[in-house]
Amino acid sequence: MNRESENKVDWLALWMSGDLARFCFINLGILLYATNETMVATVMPAMVGELDGVQLVGWSLAIYELGAITAGAAAGRLVTYVSLRSNMTVAALLYAAGALVSAVAPSMTQFLAGRLIEGLGGGALVSLAFISVERLFPRNIWPQLFGVMSAIWGIAAFSGPMIGAIMVGLLSWRWAVGIFTLGGIAVALASLTVLNTAGASRPQASGDAAPPFPYGALGCLAVAVVLIATAGVDIALLRSTLLLCLGLIGLALFVRVDGLRPRSRLFPSNLFSWRSPVGNGMTMVAAFSVATCSFGIYGPLLLTTLHQIPLLTTGYIIAAESISWSILSILVANAPLHRERSIIVVGALMIACGIAGFAYTIPAGSISLILLCALLQGGGFGVALPFLTRVIVASAGEGEQTIASAAVPTMQRIGYAVGAAVAGIIANASGFSDGLSREAAATVAGWLFLAFVPLGIVGCLAALRMSLTATRPEMAAG
Repeated sequence: MNRESENKVDWLALWMSGDLARFCFINLGILLYATNETMVATVMPAMVGELDGVQLVGWSLAIYELGAITAGAAAGRLVTYVSLRSNMTVAALLYAAGALVSAVAPSMTQFLAGRLIEGLGGGALVSLAFISVERLFPRNIWPQLFGVMSAIWGIAAFSGPMIGAIMVGLLSWRWAVGIFTLGGIAVALASLTVLNTAGASRPQASGDAAPPFPYGALGCLAVAVVLIATAGVDIALLRSTLLLCLGLIGLALFVRVDGLRPRSRLFPSNLFSWRSPVGNGMTMVAAFSVATCSFGIYGPLLLTTLHQIPLLTTGYIIAAESISWSILSILVANAPLHRERSIIVVGALMIACGIAGFAYTIPAGSISLILLCALLQGGGFGVALPFLTRVIVASAGEGEQTIASAAVPTMQRIGYAVGAAVAGIIANASGFSDGLSREAAATVAGWLFLAFVPLGIVGCLAALRMSLTATRPEMAAG
């Protein structure tokens, strides 16, 4: 009973001490980042109508995620040398600058430059939010605070499409993007007053405690994703094939370089080995992350072009995917651990059904069936991911549990970036390279989702294999 009372959050005490205001404030960074992520997909049809550049749509997520991955990795190391308050202020201003560059962009290229800057600032804000909890709040209430932070993502998923659709309807897509400039400036100004505690206003004591920054690995990753994305901009058999092959080699080199740097590595050992639960689990995360980002990028554009479905409707279908993720994650949280392997397999099958279902429902235009596929895809992640993460962390080698716990969201981000680049190749090769039209959209809708079905199958096989290796230690050890 005493332990339960110790772990219970005294919200009144947090309010009286000012810590509740600080906690609400650090969540604004998550809200800005996640809201922007879902909002941009909603305004994409209006933006492409003005700027053209439909060939570069896939870059909008790829470049955003690349910035977030890099900044997220850097933030955990920078707080050793620079105060949390200064880091938060700079990250918020960087985010605001990126939003402004995107809002005034005369071309898709400049819009993407703004997205990269936004990703850097937003990725740092998200990472700093989690660091803030560890630095500023008692350890015994971390689970409850992290639970609230997870709920923020659901709120952002709901509000992003609404903000985008309303701003496009009343003003323009530029206002929808540019309003985040004000949000970034507000967070930067508030950082100076809200983060006024000793833990937030000075760096950590030991300057040599931080692991080195993974420059080589992240450099390989950035080059690889850019090469893959470039392969799909102007489709030519020899050129595109060469760039794609170089990009895949770059991804392999990224994994290799990361494994050679134990102190700065982003992933645990046996990253994609099908002989261990860690390798199977990370394979599953990578396969499904790559395979599921197409709908979030191209869904509104295809549904608006093919079936004249309103922007708000398409936005909320995307939001439903994230909301089902959050709700089902909460519902299965208390499931018994001996059921975790079967739950992971069920989640994997749900995701795969969603991927395959989009290949039929997007061309057909049935809103109810499209919504069902979105719920399956998002809900599958919500069902599987909590238990999948636990198995990966529990199965990691000695001293690699911390790396393994951070590796799952990092792999998701990398998967989204690579998936967005590959989706751009498929979309442009199947019609968008000639511009946006109803005929091109019909062809793209047929191929874009079907092409990722094999990865969905790989994800299911990895889930099944993991359930076997997790129950048969001799296989995992082999």
